[in-house]
Amino acid sequence: MIAWEFQRPTTDDAPRGRIAALSTALVAAGHAVTVVTRHDPSVGAAVAGDVTVVDGVRVVHADAPPADTTGGLEHTMAVNHLLAEAARRTVPDEGYDVIHAHDWLVTHAAVTLKESLGLPFVASMQATEAGRHQGYVTGEASRSVHSVEWWLGSEACRVIVPTDYLRWEVQHLFDIPAGRVDVVPNGIDPDLWTATPREVRAARLRFAGEGPLLVFAGRLVAEKGVQDLLAALPTIRDRHPGTRAVVAGDGDYRAALIEEARKRKLHRAVSFPGHLDQRTLAAVLAAADAFVMPSRYEATGTVALEAAASGAALVVASTGGLASIVEHGVTGVRFPVGEPDGLADAVSALLQDPMLAQALASKARQMVRDRHSWQATAERTAAVYAEAVADAPAFEAQRQTTLVGGGLPVVVVPPGNLLADPPAVPVGEPPELLVRAAAEEAAWEAGASAAREAMRTEGGLWLDAAEREAAELAEAARAAAAPFDVVLAAVERR
Repeated sequence: MIAWEFQRPTTDDAPRGRIAALSTALVAAGHAVTVVTRHDPSVGAAVAGDVTVVDGVRVVHADAPPADTTGGLEHTMAVNHLLAEAARRTVPDEGYDVIHAHDWLVTHAAVTLKESLGLPFVASMQATEAGRHQGYVTGEASRSVHSVEWWLGSEACRVIVPTDYLRWEVQHLFDIPAGRVDVVPNGIDPDLWTATPREVRAARLRFAGEGPLLVFAGRLVAEKGVQDLLAALPTIRDRHPGTRAVVAGDGDYRAALIEEARKRKLHRAVSFPGHLDQRTLAAVLAAADAFVMPSRYEATGTVALEAAASGAALVVASTGGLASIVEHGVTGVRFPVGEPDGLADAVSALLQDPMLAQALASKARQMVRDRHSWQATAERTAAVYAEAVADAPAFEAQRQTTLVGGGLPVVVVPPGNLLADPPAVPVGEPPELLVRAAAEEAAWEAGASAAREAMRTEGGLWLDAAEREAAELAEAARAAAAPFDVVLAAVERR
């Protein structure tokens, strides 16, 4: 693997970086993995050829770049030369089967190694330059990054993306055939996002009042859509008095959001605690009545996975990677992008029906464990490697024929919004229908359980059981429409 960074946990309970976690999971599955990454002052004055072993992963740190290349594309190029040199000097005797480049920053080094070592080449893309700027690629630096991303996609035999939406984006932007793009969902460690009851109580006491608690976590930039949450909050508080919100994270947009909350007279209802450490954030997510992710653009949605692992009920905008994670009415509730009224309706659907919220949260938590564990991610990544090894000869032969026939391709960046026509993502049933469906399902389940119990304990005839079921169904339907405390009292009496 060629990676710009290899982030190890700073404490025993901190999550590893994506590449560290993936490589460790691959090693656990029986693969031999080397990660070549930048110079890291925290491990001493690493020189090319220095090899350390971290959780079974062979890690090579490149030389430090020259002091006069402190940023920009010049610095990126200098680091890439050093990465390639360090990788060439540390090839093990048994060699490698495949090269895996992580994002555009290491493209030059990865392509150099591909050509010098003659190995199949896989690339991962977690986002795109156009996507990060809402479809627009303007300025020399941005256009250069877009061009390097195009080059990365053209050189790779297989391209790995974390969501169905990002698959569309890289196909649309870089003319990559669908057959060369593989969706491998990002992984997380669900156990790290399981807070203790004491931690959850502490978070609730710190941030919640007498009413419900909503939580957002992420970078505070305009595309995260927190402004839509603030716009929806007055309506939510009218329907559910005492509702408070926590906006965790930091970014350039934080001051503007605080001012927006003040203008809307929400300064006492919204907390902006800044960056929270992993343990605290896990507890805050678990304490939430709903986790709200109103992003205008979201390529991956990893924070929503972390929230689901914590046990939070998910309310997300129907866009990008969020739509890939949240199945409407099954693992959460989606609302139309950029619509505060839709956001308010979606949140209300959960706040007025805690049984529905709990059911969705439970299914989302199980989905994370089944589909987004690092073990599952490593298995799917290894399968892509196997496909790359099988496909590489034909891919390279076709690519060389194309180059000989037409010369080097020219990357043309057209003006305007390059992502103006994203795929439509239907929201699904309106929230009020979700509430009604959940109430009917709860009533049916209660009635059926009562009928089964009647047959077991009373030895009644089928007719008696049917009559009992009908009566219990009617009672449960009435209870499901009542306030939650009434339902809870009825359950306790039973």
